[in-house]
Amino acid sequence: MSQAKTDLFDSDLQELAQLFKALGHPARLQILTFLGSRDTCFSGDITEIVPLGRTTVNQHIAELKKAGLIKGTIHGTKTNYCLNPCVIEKLNKIGIDFCAKLQHANSCETKEC
Repeated sequence: MSQAKTDLFDSDLQELAQLFKALGHPARLQILTFLGSRDTCFSGDITEIVPLGRTTVNQHIAELKKAGLIKGTIHGTKTNYCLNPCVIEKLNKIGIDFCAKLQHANSCETKEC
């Protein structure tokens, strides 16, 4: 049986890559920013705040849900969307840890940015 190439990397890197992939589109960032700016879950149609078609927005929502960054629960004809605070906190921690590793790396001779 063949092994997926991502399986060759440790689980922390796989998880980080999945989260970064979910963040890899401006529409997804806009959705997360919108949900993060609210005090409560958003009950309604996210296509109202993203300038893309309904099907495309739903695909972006599905990617964010797959990564665990948002939750969506159906209430009648509407869906309540919320950030998943546990995964957002985890993203923050592993993102900071990853960037700290890069920052401490001595990968170039000069420190000019």
